Amino acid sequence: MDLLNAFIALANYVLVPGIAYGSQLALGALGVTLVYGILRFSNFAHGDTMALGAMSAVLITWGFQSLGLSLGVLPTALLALPFAIIITIGLLLGTDKLVYSFYREKKAKPVIFVIVSLGVTFVYNGITRFIIGAEDQRFLDGERFIISARDFKEMTGLEEGLAIKTTQGLTVVTAVIVVAALFWFLNKTRSGKSMRAYSDNEDLALLSGINPERVVMITWIIVACLATTAGVLYGLDKSFKPFTYFQLLLPIFAAAIVGGLGSPIGAIAGGFVIAFSEVTITYAWKKVFGYLAPEGMAPDGLVQLLSTDYKFAVSFVILLIVLLFKPTGLFKGQSV
Repeated sequence: MDLLNAFIALANYVLVPGIAYGSQLALGALGVTLVYGILRFSNFAHGDTMALGAMSAVLITWGFQSLGLSLGVLPTALLALPFAIIITIGLLLGTDKLVYSFYREKKAKPVIFVIVSLGVTFVYNGITRFIIGAEDQRFLDGERFIISARDFKEMTGLEEGLAIKTTQGLTVVTAVIVVAALFWFLNKTRSGKSMRAYSDNEDLALLSGINPERVVMITWIIVACLATTAGVLYGLDKSFKPFTYFQLLLPIFAAAIVGGLGSPIGAIAGGFVIAFSEVTITYAWKKVFGYLAPEGMAPDGLVQLLSTDYKFAVSFVILLIVLLFKPTGLFKGQSV
């Protein structure tokens, strides 16, 4: 019985949150790795792209809620998501036309694009904070839990209860659908194959008649879908705060680099590696060890390797280790 209680405690505070957070990071890392693999630069504006997409969804959700529109047990934000994606697509295509295309025509070095994307980051962040403010904004409605700890205890008779939030289940299901759709698009459609060819060998792709501007446009459209979806799912699961998305840039880039920059499969794997590393190292293991330790030997302290305040430091350390010892990542992407 104690073993079961220990496993439920582990699932409640490590496994379930880790899977949900890993799904969010994986979607974010996919956007970063697509830009790096196809447009050949590290897009530091990706975190604030997520913030702007999520902000659009928040504002539209509030509008729907004021009109009495809802999805019952599911968050109204799901209704707002397609509209937010359209807004983000317009934003990214407009930014590319006004900013990135100039440097692309000049055949600027990747480091120039990185610096330019940092400038875009500050503009996006300023717009977001100007429109919605810098404070936490909550827009979650509908049923809060798929299963609550109390209901789980009543069903099983265990001392420890398992709680699975609706947003966690929604995150995993949505991530699976989005990733499956993306891989189908890249592998089965003509546009997807053109993107892969352009990524593998730009000169050969151009000789084959592939339109580079069309590839760029499709890439930004996909990135907008991924960034907005990831931003909304993260905001629903936690809360929406513009600066948080800038901080998310570190674990997202760490996930992309750990998996292998330019490798979509690597981005997904890297997302879960970073998520579980952060959750595991910052979790206080006292409750789990309390069930497993012999009677009278339960730990007095929290048994926590790092405070949650240092969560992003875990991503930084993993990133450094990978860059030092395996710069191509787990799935042999492009070295940084």
